[in-house]
Amino acid sequence: MRTILQTSIATIQPKRGKVRDIYDVGDKLLIVATDRISAFDVVMTNGIPYKGIILTQISRFWFDFLSKDVEHHLITDDIAVFPEPFCNYPEQLAGRSMLVKKVDVLPIECVVRGYLAGSGWAEYRESGTVCGQKLPAGLRQCQKLPTPIFTPATKAERGTHDENISFEQSAAIVGPKRARYVRDKSMQIFKKAGAYAESKGIILADTKFEWGVIDGGIILIDEVLTPDSSRFWPADKYAAGRDQESFDKQFVRNYLESINFDKSGPGVELPAEIVKKTSEKYVEAYERLTGEKFHAQNYPQ
Repeated sequence: MRTILQTSIATIQPKRGKVRDIYDVGDKLLIVATDRISAFDVVMTNGIPYKGIILTQISRFWFDFLSKDVEHHLITDDIAVFPEPFCNYPEQLAGRSMLVKKVDVLPIECVVRGYLAGSGWAEYRESGTVCGQKLPAGLRQCQKLPTPIFTPATKAERGTHDENISFEQSAAIVGPKRARYVRDKSMQIFKKAGAYAESKGIILADTKFEWGVIDGGIILIDEVLTPDSSRFWPADKYAAGRDQESFDKQFVRNYLESINFDKSGPGVELPAEIVKKTSEKYVEAYERLTGEKFHAQNYPQ
């Protein structure tokens, strides 16, 4: 199984994030999801086969699913119509790249939480709040919240962590009108996507959305409702009061915890078994959500 850890397109230098290579194409961007994997904000030295393809195809599915609810940045994922020279690199870009509109990115993460997990659970145990919002007493780990809550965060630079902020702080950053819009839209599409995922036997516990401004309007950007930006749990194995199985990189996190990884500095090489199990989880998430089989042979090996 071939992994693509970074792309190399002619003499064009991309901006490399933790997972994606982003190429500037004038008034557009070409976003390529590589097979790099990060945990605790550290990129590991080896990747997860097909991960970038699956992230891209899941985002594409959701952009289509939500197209009547919100405008988004996807133009096409058809390499044949990509501009030169990108159309000449199918072996690197097939299945894992999207040509998108270039926008002014709103500098906040729009997080919606439907269950009490992760950093929200840690805060709740200490103070009975999540991101400063008071919740009922007596809730258990991973319990479903009475209603989903919007908990924005700052967008951190690479190597640092996002910081939870209040809605009022988000309004001070992007303006009250824009803050209300992205809050309301994020909540709306979270509820719609959550109901759909539930019909496929998956719990959408929480997710983060990103938004951008173009021609005065606000549109949905970046990846959407993927295992890298969301907590997905198998509904048939769910039980409040404990950690849940998940469709993401939990195998990687658990392995790193087992070797006492210090969560900083350079990444480590993941064992073959951890890589295999993680790849299988991404594939399972794709197949459950889209209802389609993942055919690895359709992509360059």
